[in-house]
Amino acid sequence: MWQLYQFPLCPFSRKVRLLLSEKGIAYELWRENPWERRQEFVNMNPAVRTPVLHNAERNLTLVDSRAICEYFEETVDKNPMINGTAANRAEIRRLVAFFDEDFFGHVTGPLLHERMVKRLVMRQSPDSRMLREAMKLAHEHLDYIDWLIDNRPWLAGATMSLADLAAAAQISVADYLGGLDWKGHEQARGWYSVFKSRPSFRPLLSERMEVIQPPSHYADVNA
Repeated sequence: MWQLYQFPLCPFSRKVRLLLSEKGIAYELWRENPWERRQEFVNMNPAVRTPVLHNAERNLTLVDSRAICEYFEETVDKNPMINGTAANRAEIRRLVAFFDEDFFGHVTGPLLHERMVKRLVMRQSPDSRMLREAMKLAHEHLDYIDWLIDNRPWLAGATMSLADLAAAAQISVADYLGGLDWKGHEQARGWYSVFKSRPSFRPLLSERMEVIQPPSHYADVNA
């Protein structure tokens, strides 16, 4: 069986978990705090980042969320998440890169650093200026999601795709950390509420990171 090395608030691990669940692929969760630099984990991935997916029976280790998702897109036919015409697939990949890079760099990454890493690893207080900037940029990104949903049934087109999984994974972590103000973003909120109600997403909403509690609305599928 596949073993997924991750920690609860890793957005890239969440994306992989959503893909595996949507495709019906069984896996086990293994808690990994990459900042501890456990030697066995370093041996699997010298970059010391989650997620890492390992299958001992196949003697196979997969690293990097986009590489992992592409692997299962190529090897499992059920519920394709990079689909449609060549242009459609290009748009899906563009948006996956946008959420993995831009949304993470502007919003999720700073929130994780200020509200998780500083508290659990560095034993420091968060920088309020950095938090305000991340929340300001989150508002701009939610504006973009509003526009996408105004023009498409799903973020990248007519059907749910890896772009939706990548976005939901990032947003779920930012929401857990209290970095999103949903006021004025009814399109984005509606899209995300639909996602929260999916069976693949429910396990994510039930998990908690030690000493860091989410807002009251976090696990409410109607919020």
